[in-house]
Amino acid sequence: MKVIGVVGLPASGKGEFSKIAAGTGIPVVVMGDMIRTAVKASGLEPTDENFGTMANNLRTERGMDAVAQLCIPRIRSLSAPLVLVDGIRGNAEVELFRRTFEGFTLIGIESSFEKRLSRIAARARSDDFCSADALHNRDERELSWGLGNALRNADLTLRNEGTLDAFSTAVRDLLATLGRER
Repeated sequence: MKVIGVVGLPASGKGEFSKIAAGTGIPVVVMGDMIRTAVKASGLEPTDENFGTMANNLRTERGMDAVAQLCIPRIRSLSAPLVLVDGIRGNAEVELFRRTFEGFTLIGIESSFEKRLSRIAARARSDDFCSADALHNRDERELSWGLGNALRNADLTLRNEGTLDAFSTAVRDLLATLGRER
């Protein structure tokens, strides 16, 4: 089984990358779903603040790779030749995936602050916000988990500043290349 991970700041295009991968038949495990499940199980409202608090609590209790630990059984249960993990937030997660899955490949997605802010305003998820200060605060929280280091250490990087069509083409081309490397 080959596992590909995706890392990027909020609204950089990780979710779109995952949708494109799923559209090509690649199973996707979303790390944020592990947090959403924990928030729901705790009876909390699905807000950015509650997701952030839960993520911090899990990392405090189980280590900085806590969310990756929760994903591994799900990844293994898929028994697929290629699996995508969406939403890596730090080096500890990357290191765990590299130890667990031989040939693990990390893909970084980069996008400007302005572009990411406009995407957040357009998508209207329950954990979203529309202010530059709120995005800056979320960036800082996620960078404190080691996201910046993971992004800098990505095996491959995609820049997502153009159209969705251009990004989709770049993602499909990259996935085809990685799929052939199995």
